[in-house]
Amino acid sequence: MGRMHTPGKGISSSALPYRRTPPSWVKTSPEEVIDMICKNAKKGLTPAQIGVVLRDSHGIPQVKGVTGNKILRILKSQGLAPEIPEDLYHLIKKAVSIRKHLERNRKDKGSKYRLILIESRIHRLGRYYKTSGQLSPNWKYESATASTLVA
Repeated sequence: MGRMHTPGKGISSSALPYRRTPPSWVKTSPEEVIDMICKNAKKGLTPAQIGVVLRDSHGIPQVKGVTGNKILRILKSQGLAPEIPEDLYHLIKKAVSIRKHLERNRKDKGSKYRLILIESRIHRLGRYYKTSGQLSPNWKYESATASTLVA
């Protein structure tokens, strides 16, 4: 399947190892990994940032291989999951920054067009997350109140 708002059809990405057991050089126990995840979440890091910290600083290649659960599932079980999903949060953040840019540069037609595409993606993702139960059914994206969501 192609991309949503571009003509590209690329599917290039890195592949995970087939073996689901953690590598022999990982000496960290699952409980220690869960503690590290909770500490980083309390600092305000997103699940993706937590994964990067664990990979770069603690040498844990895949949290799921060590603990049996993904980072977001661990955060949900501990009650530390973000209130809106991470991908939706970053799209809203991008839309807010483009809107701020457009206040200063009214004639920037390219940015205005990109804002329309980003907001259509926000509406589409919001609809998906409402049907899957990850967002409340009365959640609605409004550009006027969007800056409070990402502040």
